[in-house]
Formats: sequence, C-alpha cells, structure tokens
Amino acid sequence: MRLIKFGLIGCGRISEKHFQAIEQIENSKIIACADIIKSRAVKASEKYKIKSVYTDYKKMLENEDIDAVLICTPSGLHPKMGIEAAKMKIHVITEKPMAINLKSADDLIKTCDDNLVQLFVVKQNRLNPPIQLLKRAISKNRFGRLFSANATVRWTRPQSYYDQAKWRGTWELDGGAFLNQASHYFDLIQWLMGSAESVMAFTTTINHEIETEDEGAGIIHFLNGAIGVIEVTMNTYPHNYEGSITILGEFGSVKIGGIAVNKIEHWEFKDYDDDDKYIEQSNTNPKSVYGFGHLGFLQNVVNVLQGNAKPEVDGRSGRNSLELILAMYESAKTGRKITLPLKT
Repeated sequence: MRLIKFGLIGCGRISEKHFQAIEQIENSKIIACADIIKSRAVKASEKYKIKSVYTDYKKMLENEDIDAVLICTPSGLHPKMGIEAAKMKIHVITEKPMAINLKSADDLIKTCDDNLVQLFVVKQNRLNPPIQLLKRAISKNRFGRLFSANATVRWTRPQSYYDQAKWRGTWELDGGAFLNQASHYFDLIQWLMGSAESVMAFTTTINHEIETEDEGAGIIHFLNGAIGVIEVTMNTYPHNYEGSITILGEFGSVKIGGIAVNKIEHWEFKDYDDDDKYIEQSNTNPKSVYGFGHLGFLQNVVNVLQGNAKPEVDGRSGRNSLELILAMYESAKTGRKITLPLKT
C-alpha cells in the first residue's frame, strides 16, 4: 500500500488525537504541520517527529507533497482552509463542525466535488464500540418502531477554558455548547434516528462571559414520527459527568452512557441476538470526552485514500448535524418551531 502523506493545520488541543492516531496507522505519516503560534507547531514537530513546520498554512499546502490535510483549527476557519486545499487537489479532513453556517459548508462540499477530492468530517463517536452495536441493532430492526431518543451532554467548561483563546465562545469562529461541545451528540441522534421534520429549542448563557450559549435544550420531531430530546450544559459541577444517548422502541430499550457514549448502561430487547454477547467487551473507559474514535476514523480515511473503503463520514453526512444545530439556534432565537430542511 502506498504511503498517505498528511499535513496538519492547527496544533492545539484536538490535534493530539490526530498525531497519536496517525502514528499508529500503517502507511500513513504527517510530514508537515502549521500553526500561527510557531512554538506550538515546533513542540508538536519535536514530539511526533514531523519533518516540516510552518506558521503559514498556505505555504505548507504549496510547498509540501501531501495527499491530505487535517484541519484542526477554530470551526469558523474550516471551510476556507478546506476550500483552499481542495483547489490544490488535496483531500480534506476537517474536525467538527465542518462549518458554522450552511452556505460555507455547501461551498466546501461543492469545491471538493469539483476538484475530485474526498471530504471527511470527523465524527469519531460513531465508531465507539457501544454505538456500533446500537447502530447494528437499529439496522436489524431489533427495536421495531422507534419511539423516542434522548441525548444528554452534562460537561463542565470553566471560564478559564474560554479565556485561553479569543475565538472560543464567539459566534464568528466557534459557536456555543450546541455547535462545539455537543456537535457529536446532534450527529449521533440524527444518524441513529433518521432525518428531522422540525425542532424547538431554548438556549441561555448563564455561567460564563461568552457570546454564545453555555446551556440549552431542544426537542426534535423526526420524520418517522419519533420524538427526540437533547439536553446540553457546560455547567456541571465539578467535572464532566455524562455524555449519553438513549433509544426507546417497540421491542427494545438502550442507554449508552459514560462521559462520552462509551459504556452500555442498559440493553434490553424482546428477542435475543448474538450481538448481546458483546455488551461488556464493547465498553471503554476514556480519560477524556474525546474517546478513542479518532484512530478508527483516520484508519478509514487512509483506507479510502488507498482505494480500499468508503468514507465513514463524508461532507454531506457531516452537514446533516450542522443543519440540525442551526435549526435549534433559529428556534431559540425566534421562539418558533423550525421546520427542516432549512432554506439556504
């Protein structure tokens, strides 16, 4: 298999997961990294033996012979950077969310299509073993009719977290608890339950000095008739407490909890299936809310670029949860029920 060469933009908090994962994947290597804070890029290059360091990501894209770029910058920058890479025939892997509005997300998707490059959106929680079991149960129709779903994100972010960088907690570059911290949970609930028909939501900023919300709740009416509830807070005392999803159906009830949908807390179906034997061994114990999914996600990226697989999460799939979140924001802003799809 040919070596897949990556460049990485943004050597901050989440980049560690990418550096660590690529180190473990055969026939893949990050050969260059870029960050506007040179010391951060240098530190990463020394730790992970990266050949080239840049403070200008454009120069990295121009000078380095890379197959794909890993975009780990503030959310509002993802589309611009991805579009520039795609125009240079470089495949794009962007952290969540892929954009902070639908127009820029659509521009990124179209540019990648026009230039015949792959667009991957990081949704690593889909690859958590308990979530994979749950998805299989739905695919096998073990639940029968799906009645309801609940996603709960009870984490904590101190004010110092937002104060670390000016872009955090801003509408221009970050988004709030829905769009940033809970992005994966909006993705999971619509990936598991199907498309939404309409939503209603409330948000508030109750405990932080930021532009965006630190807490919110929303209701989803799915096209299949089921009802979903999503509850998000960054105000849990004193530390991250829960990141869970619960699905209730005609013949089954499942809750996957832990701090990052990493542990099956309830699993009950009318009829037995061999998957039931894997409940205990599917549980993981991550040290952070990021979980362990980046390795599996980036392995899929490498497999796709080598011509041996289909993308787990492409641009259009990544767009679905963005639209759901933006509909929630519109509802919270206007006090109205918002129907989907949104007008762009």
